This record gives sequence, structure tokens and C-alpha cells, in this order.
Amino acid sequence: MSNALKEQLLKAGLADAKKLKAVKKEKHKQKVQAGKKQPIVNEASTLAEQTRQQQIERDRLLNQQKQAALQIKAIAAQVKQLIDVNTIKALGDVAYNFTDSKLVKRLYVSKKQHDELSRGLLAIAKQDEQYFLVPANVAEKISQRQSDSIVVLNVKQQQLDEDDPYADYKIPDDLMW
Repeated sequence: MSNALKEQLLKAGLADAKKLKAVKKEKHKQKVQAGKKQPIVNEASTLAEQTRQQQIERDRLLNQQKQAALQIKAIAAQVKQLIDVNTIKALGDVAYNFTDSKLVKRLYVSKKQHDELSRGLLAIAKQDEQYFLVPANVAEKISQRQSDSIVVLNVKQQQLDEDDPYADYKIPDDLMW
């Protein structure tokens, strides 16, 4: 309200000074409130929300680690079962030499097993520092799950072609060393 209008209302007795002050004060409050319009931020609740989000992320990472460890254990159990069920006894007097990492190891097998190892029909699997003979198809399954468990798996040789010009020059792949 303009000052002239206020004075006229006061003279006429239609308004008193207290009401005018109250109206003026209310308008001032509304202007101040309109200028602030920014929400009041509670720092404690913001900090609590951040802490909760961090805890959720930490729990998610721990859960992933636990799941990965369980998956590794499950794969190891599968490999152990495949080896236990499909092991072929390596009994014989012919030494089969092979390398495990940088070490040369020896496994005594029969002549037939030696031939099958050389041709890729049998493989040598390692479990708990012990070596076992397993069929090649089982060795491939083990290799898919845990490749470091298979120590020896030779590539299967194809049958010789009758028209092969080098048929007379066979190269032995089962040399004893």
C-alpha cells in the first residue's frame, strides 16, 4: 500500500496502526521466504545417506568375492570328481617322461598306455601333487574347467593317407628320453 492510502485509512478509522504493521511485516516475511526458495539441507541426513550407500557398495563387493570363491571351490570339486571317476591305473614297467612346469617327471605305464599317451588317446592330470591317467575326452572337460590340472594331452594324430609320399619316412613321436 502506498503511504497516502495508509494515511487516509487511518484518518477514516477503517484501519489501525497495529494492523498495518502486521500486514507490512507479513509481506516482508513473504518476500524473504520467496527469495530463499532453497531447500534446507540437513547435513546429518546427507552424511547418513552417503554412509548407507558406501555400506551397500561394500556389501555388494564382498558378496561378489564370496560368490567367486564358491565358484572356484565348485570347479575344483568338479575336477576332483572327474579325475576320481575316470582314472586309469598306471601300472607297468615302461617309463613315460613328461614335464610339469620346469620339472621332468616320470610315470610308469604299460606299453599300450605309453602308445595311447603318445597318440593323444590318454592324458596325464595332476591333482594334489599326484599324477593320474585319464581318457583324452575327460582331459578336455577338465581343461575347460581348470586348465592347469592337465599336464600332458598330446594332439591326436590323423590316420596316414595311403597316397602319402612320405609314408616311408615316419618320425617317431614316442621317443624315449
